[in-house]
Amino acid sequence: MNHLNAQQKISEELLYYVWRLKNFNHRKLTTTTGKVIQIMDTGIRNHDSGPDFLHAKIKIGDRIWAGHVEMHVVSSDWTKHQHQHDPAFQNVILHVVYEEDVKINLPNGEELACLPLKQRIDDAIVMNYRLLMENALWIPCAKNERKISPPALQAWYERTLVERLGAKTLKLHQVLQDTEYDWEEAFYRLLGRNFGFSVNADAFEALLIALPRKILVKHKNRLFQLEALLFGQAGFLEEDFVDEYPRELQTEYRFLQKKYALNPIPKHYWKFMRMRPANFPTIRIAQFAILFFKTVHLFSKMLAAQSIKEVYIMFQSDVSAYWKTHYTFDQESEKKPKKLGKSSIDLLVINTVVPFLFHYGQVQMRENLQDKSLRFLDELQPENNQVIKNFKALNFKVSSAFDTQALLQLKKDYCDAKRCLECAIGNSILKT
Repeated sequence: MNHLNAQQKISEELLYYVWRLKNFNHRKLTTTTGKVIQIMDTGIRNHDSGPDFLHAKIKIGDRIWAGHVEMHVVSSDWTKHQHQHDPAFQNVILHVVYEEDVKINLPNGEELACLPLKQRIDDAIVMNYRLLMENALWIPCAKNERKISPPALQAWYERTLVERLGAKTLKLHQVLQDTEYDWEEAFYRLLGRNFGFSVNADAFEALLIALPRKILVKHKNRLFQLEALLFGQAGFLEEDFVDEYPRELQTEYRFLQKKYALNPIPKHYWKFMRMRPANFPTIRIAQFAILFFKTVHLFSKMLAAQSIKEVYIMFQSDVSAYWKTHYTFDQESEKKPKKLGKSSIDLLVINTVVPFLFHYGQVQMRENLQDKSLRFLDELQPENNQVIKNFKALNFKVSSAFDTQALLQLKKDYCDAKRCLECAIGNSILKT
């Protein structure tokens, strides 16, 4: 091997990688003082403060040690990082370094056992790692041949997908806390937020916080009253109208507003600019009213659904008669149906239904619901955004929304952060 020196951008992350996988030469493994080392257990990677690997088990000389392992590029980093003053490092049993430049002593004066890996890591691993870390490509491995097997790639997709769902449930968890763990109310709020899609998500969420589900439930059989409440609380019924229908909505809303002591959100929260009329917030609110009119128990219906087809049927609602000929109040347009499109329904399933099913399955310890949420994604067509187009161009597997959600997580949390050593695809490249 042509060994590199520690200044050539070796990183602690690379040391973590080779230690965890024992991917280095174990022949005649000894400390710098000549004591034979036998690694019985590398320990558990510690992502918090303290030593890098906890609860390792290592035989050094004739004695078996149980404790922690700390890693540095050069041994002097121990002092540089002030570990000699930190009680958390008193139980370190082995100092694993790329290169030992100074001897390190423990607080009791005893020399800390040191294992240098400079002569033991294959240069090909180091060079492949540097090529991944130092390029400015869209993803680090864009020009590498990926030799990961299809089953291993599928397992990696599933892991990154579950990570993405976990991140989405953080928002969900906050909504559940705000609604005192009322799953129907929480689903109502998050579904509404996603009905606003990216542009009007905040406004739609503010609307449904200002209009609790329990009030709409009282008027579940009257679509007219549901629209009056929704449009009124959205701030759209505060002006003078020409058309009879909005004037009737306004009258009804004013009565209900006093009855429930409601305060509307400001109309200026809503955005119409640079938006297709079919996506106007007025149309989204009209669609949401129909959806609620069809069933007030939205979350229960999603729990009971056994196929993505059933979910599509629930979301394929048209709008009331007035909105078939209008995109905004007082401005008549050509009569058109205004059902949610397939791509819009897909987004609602991906961003609302699937995370709710997955999290509810976690909380209730119902693995079948978690499996169903993943199956729903697998039954959806792949998303078609620029990130996914780029992955397709690099010949990544893209067969369903299961794959695209996994790839979005991969790009955001691994590729952009250059966490190649924690990625199954990156690992397959380093091993070549």
